[in-house]
Amino acid sequence: MPLRPFNRQQTWLLPPTLDELIADDHPVRFIASFVDTLDDNIWQQMSVDLNGDPLGTPAYHPRALLSVWLYGFMTGTRSSRKLESACRDQMPYLWLTGWQHPDHNTLWRFYKEHRAKMRHLFKLTVRTAINMDLVDIAVQAVDGTKVQANAARDRTYDTKALQELLKRVDTVILELEKQNEEGDTQPTVHLPEKLRQSQLLRTEVKAAMERLAKEDGLKRVNLTDNDAELMKSRQGIVAGYNVQTVVSPLKVTEPDKNNGMLITAVDAVQDTDDHHQLVNMVVQAEEMVGKKADITLADAGYHSGANLSACEERNQRVAIPESQENRLKPADHDKFRYDANTDSYICPLGKTLKFIEIGLIVNN
Repeated sequence: MPLRPFNRQQTWLLPPTLDELIADDHPVRFIASFVDTLDDNIWQQMSVDLNGDPLGTPAYHPRALLSVWLYGFMTGTRSSRKLESACRDQMPYLWLTGWQHPDHNTLWRFYKEHRAKMRHLFKLTVRTAINMDLVDIAVQAVDGTKVQANAARDRTYDTKALQELLKRVDTVILELEKQNEEGDTQPTVHLPEKLRQSQLLRTEVKAAMERLAKEDGLKRVNLTDNDAELMKSRQGIVAGYNVQTVVSPLKVTEPDKNNGMLITAVDAVQDTDDHHQLVNMVVQAEEMVGKKADITLADAGYHSGANLSACEERNQRVAIPESQENRLKPADHDKFRYDANTDSYICPLGKTLKFIEIGLIVNN
């Protein structure tokens, strides 16, 4: 068959518009519409001036920078350097920025300055999706996962271990101070690096010991991340958090196509157990969405009498399997009691076994 012409130097007689490069139903258009419709109050809450400064070098528009970050969150690209690359070679990002190429420093400074207020946009994005009838609120699912903190497990200590560590640190500091004073040269104006690090560690240890003494129920603390807890995860025991999420399915627009899920509530807790998080997450999702889901799905980690009772009081339908420990297990035959008067057997729960038929067991 003949070959199509191939020429990388080909030019357009009539160049296309930027808008023609993105399909009408591309999800990046949702991000652009959402950012473009944010009112002035939202920008003021984020401390962003849309008018800019008349002096100095022109800066990138806040709408462009915010759009890049939101689309990055949506597609799982959260690194400023990866976003910089995307703004140079990925068409959706080029369309969002108007074919501009913000570098990773510009993107990171914008996020660092406004990330606390940007969290408020999470609720707005969910409400916008609900109002656009993109989400099926008939069902929602809640689950938790252990996420490792930016802290090492071996930096977690209880009171006894902190006391021992403090003694070792004090000994090291005395030795370093002695070496600094007994040298042939005059003492330096600035403390040596090892001595400065040891003194900083002593300050951290003392602060951790004071926190353990003040807070009831706190048995250990991590020196790197004071809020991180030791938790069992798929990677073993880690210092981290229990991240809880509630999701609802997006409405299917095409047959046999899964459009994914929308997160309607998220929280990071220190509790290693999921039992106490069910009602909290259901309430958060209802507040976020503005209505109650018809049914909530959860795994056995959320099963408890207290949770079932609380959901019943809220008229919240839930589907939760029993935990493995609570499931009925077959009893041993010697636990059944024979009743000669009725010629029947009584099970350990006091129920009479009814005769149905005689079966034949065949060993293959």
